[in-house]
Amino acid sequence: MNLYYIIDICAVAVCAVTATLEAGRREMDLFGVLVVGLVAGIGGGTVRDVLLGRLPVFWVYDPLYVMVATGAAALTFFAARRMTLPRNFFLLPDAVGLALFTVIGATVALKLGTSWVIAAMMGVITAVSGGIIRDILCNEIPLVFRSELYATASLAGGLLMIGLLEMGLPRGQVSMVTMAFIFTIRVAAIRWRIHLPRFKGAD
Repeated sequence: MNLYYIIDICAVAVCAVTATLEAGRREMDLFGVLVVGLVAGIGGGTVRDVLLGRLPVFWVYDPLYVMVATGAAALTFFAARRMTLPRNFFLLPDAVGLALFTVIGATVALKLGTSWVIAAMMGVITAVSGGIIRDILCNEIPLVFRSELYATASLAGGLLMIGLLEMGLPRGQVSMVTMAFIFTIRVAAIRWRIHLPRFKGAD
């Protein structure tokens, strides 16, 4: 079992957890939570694979991804019923998922021989697509469009990763540095409310 497979499985689990917490705020039942958790966990990678023509998509080849996503969602559902969590608690594991999925998405694209521009884009798409689908299903404006630095953190991390790899640094170390970088930017943005300029229409 290689490092990137472990990271990918962890990313799916983390995103399923964050989706469950968000769905719980909408008081969905167990079935609804499982659907949202599953879609969020595998959604980003599915969009990536379709765009790259990597078919059938990853979870068709390896159903462990589906089992991990639904299992993580179910465990979170029952655990959350026994404890009270802060309203925005899901933001922290969501930052972890953002970091994990960015590395995986960029790595998959690079292994397929895409340019650095496409690899960076695939990192972002893998990282944010599942969350976008999650928020739509939960009747929310997607976090990526209204929150502190989110997709920007993913893009910056993806570019950092590609740059370090071009310098010849070991992939494992580069992945860890990239994930720490993205997580730090995202958490700092949440803590100090750092965001891109927002559009202000006419009165």
